[in-house]
Amino acid sequence: QVTVVESGGGSVQAGGSLRLSCVASGYTYSMKYMGWFRQVPGKEREGVATIYTGGISTYYADSVKGRFTISQDKAKNTLYLQMNSLKPEDTAMYYCAGGTVWLRRWDRVSEYKYWGQGTQVTVSS
Repeated sequence: QVTVVESGGGSVQAGGSLRLSCVASGYTYSMKYMGWFRQVPGKEREGVATIYTGGISTYYADSVKGRFTISQDKAKNTLYLQMNSLKPEDTAMYYCAGGTVWLRRWDRVSEYKYWGQGTQVTVSS
């Protein structure tokens, strides 16, 4: 069993920064990849970034490349998402997820087995 818990969301003005954290506990070795997704009401949950837990390979959605950075601290079983140059369109509920992922489908919800409850990010113009 694995649990993941996000934190770090909040409200910020456009151009600002936030860092999200996600602490994983339990049988974390079952998660080959860990990633961040986001969702706004009425829309599908979309993949933001993912990282290979056994190394340093990272993958990003085009909409966040160059602004967001995903990283991990394996000793702390913690995943991070550093978000810079935030835009109002980044406003969403952000979710941490983990699973054994087929890389070509890294941004698909179905590839991740474990999910957190989400943390809200609001960017005002």
